Amino acid sequence: MSNHNHPYHLVDYSPWPLTGAIGVLTLVSGMVKWFHNFNINLLMIGYLIIILTMYQWWRDICREGTLQGKHTILVLKGLKWGMILFIISEVFFFISFFWAFFHSSLSPNIEIGNSWPPMGITPFNPFQIPLLNTIVLISSGVTITWSHHSLMENNFSQTFQSLFLTIMLGIYFTILQTYEYLEAPFSIADSIYGSTFFMATGFHGLHVIIGTTFLLICLIRHMNNHFSKNHHFGFEAAAWYWHFVDVVWLFLYISIYWWGN
Repeated sequence: MSNHNHPYHLVDYSPWPLTGAIGVLTLVSGMVKWFHNFNINLLMIGYLIIILTMYQWWRDICREGTLQGKHTILVLKGLKWGMILFIISEVFFFISFFWAFFHSSLSPNIEIGNSWPPMGITPFNPFQIPLLNTIVLISSGVTITWSHHSLMENNFSQTFQSLFLTIMLGIYFTILQTYEYLEAPFSIADSIYGSTFFMATGFHGLHVIIGTTFLLICLIRHMNNHFSKNHHFGFEAAAWYWHFVDVVWLFLYISIYWWGN
């Protein structure tokens, strides 16, 4: 039964979908307990289960694709379409935030003073930290492209250097956004402006953290010689995701920071 006359990957029996479901159930239950009783113990257990599941599940996938040769050309085609559809779903996720922002800003109602930004709101200067963050993310888009081209040319050292630089820029972006949030003159509770601003930029910041983690895993895999010129979809998926994060930030900067100011 171990020999198959087809190029597809029949997934082995795995406990990780079950443990992942248990982790999500524990996480949501822990959030409810945190909201009502201010107790985070169950929440932390949920986080721990999910992190352990993620590590072991993705470890198995890396093993299947790198060492066991189960990621054939047809399987890779399916993985690529899966990643493309995932990014499209993320695009529509952010479209909902932009829709809320433009719905409220193009025709501000009387409750917020018929003006945008609303009365009493002091928005950020778009030419200070937001502009620096824009430069940081555009630079990271350049370095991840440099890394991809280096990998295609089997240049191990330049792939490592440029990928490491991309990760550092991602971390730097997160630090700058954290500082911006701490110094913000308004909060998420300050009318529709605060809600749309922190929801849109906050979820983008979460995506930057996820993308940085994605790239860090790729760096570790690259150091372990998991990638080659012809077999590196894990890296390619991370690069696609990072470019998506870059483009979303450009729209956020132009619409919310600059135009919305």
